[in-house]
Amino acid sequence: MYFGPFLVGMSATTIIVALWAYVATGSFWKALGWTIAVLVVLQIGYFALVMRLIYSRARKAASRGEVDGVPPLHRDGVSL
Repeated sequence: MYFGPFLVGMSATTIIVALWAYVATGSFWKALGWTIAVLVVLQIGYFALVMRLIYSRARKAASRGEVDGVPPLHRDGVSL
């Protein structure tokens, strides 16, 4: 999933929801509330998809034996 197309889709969706909410309710504040809710839901969804991609790549790499037992933060001298 690339960020550019996601950003365009997110912007279009947000604008459509904002206009739809304003036309349906006639209230700027309710439209703003719906718009913020849509932005939060989209960001949570994007975060979940990115985490799924990272997890699936790590699982595939582990099944091929490409992962060693050393955590990445300890390789460069940084400790938790």
